[in-house]
Amino acid sequence: MNDLLIIGGGPAGVAAGVYASRKFLKTALVAEEIGGQSTVSEGIQNWVGTVNIPGTELITAFKAHLDAYKGDNLTILEGKRVETLEKTDGGFKAVLKSGEEIMSKAVLIASGAARRRLTVPGADTFEHKGLTYCASCDGPLFGGMDVAVVGGGNAGFESALQLLAYCKSVTLIHKYDTFKADEITVQKALAHPNMKVMTLSTPTEVLGDTFVNGLKVKSLQTGEETTLAVTGIFVEIGVVPNTSFAKDLVTLDAIGRVVTDPKNQHTSVEGVWAAGDCTDELYHQNNIAAGDAVKALEDVYIWVKTKA
Repeated sequence: MNDLLIIGGGPAGVAAGVYASRKFLKTALVAEEIGGQSTVSEGIQNWVGTVNIPGTELITAFKAHLDAYKGDNLTILEGKRVETLEKTDGGFKAVLKSGEEIMSKAVLIASGAARRRLTVPGADTFEHKGLTYCASCDGPLFGGMDVAVVGGGNAGFESALQLLAYCKSVTLIHKYDTFKADEITVQKALAHPNMKVMTLSTPTEVLGDTFVNGLKVKSLQTGEETTLAVTGIFVEIGVVPNTSFAKDLVTLDAIGRVVTDPKNQHTSVEGVWAAGDCTDELYHQNNIAAGDAVKALEDVYIWVKTKA
């Protein structure tokens, strides 16, 4: 019986693993891979303590930090996937895709989310070569350039506002004639002289040579195609939380994110916490995910030692 099961190997899972081990909690960390969404980025400039770190180096640092503490207290099961999670008389049982079972007194769900992908010709080819899913991670690399943002929700407009600080121009592409973003955010973006908007439009092809040099966009009203001469494409069409294994255990919101108490990251079930992009946290960033996991671990420790 473990004190704690951590599900996920991104910034939240890694931070939790380090803290749990330092607190001498017998912990199993299950992750398909150590890293997280941003680890594919060529340069991450907002990870506290580093001016600019490539995603591959961040993975190496994550693994080294975990390796320094694994042993009697921390067991890392990388390349494993949790299929189901259920409550038992003595705690919780996770069943892995491999058929293995892991028992624990407490659980931290830090399974993250996957970005909804742009599925048009060229999108896969030019991913990380001008097409990206993280303006906060990669935006500064496109200073002085013409870029496009795909998506008219809060994430799309917030990304546009970030990019307007240093890009030559930003063209936002949205398939509807009204926006899903907060009105104040929309108005702030639209008021910027370098902001352009194409409504009732959808991308049809990403163009490029070695890197992106254009984006084909089709009008949903006329069917006419336009080619935008952009060197950066930022896709913000939503995320899909990795929470299917917990859907019958904890409360999820309308889009499948784990509902948490922001004071301590507790879920609707006693003994289960959640942190990172799999939760209904308002903002999703590496630093926030790690911080929320640390917050959860402080609460987990007290709970395990006094209540479990």
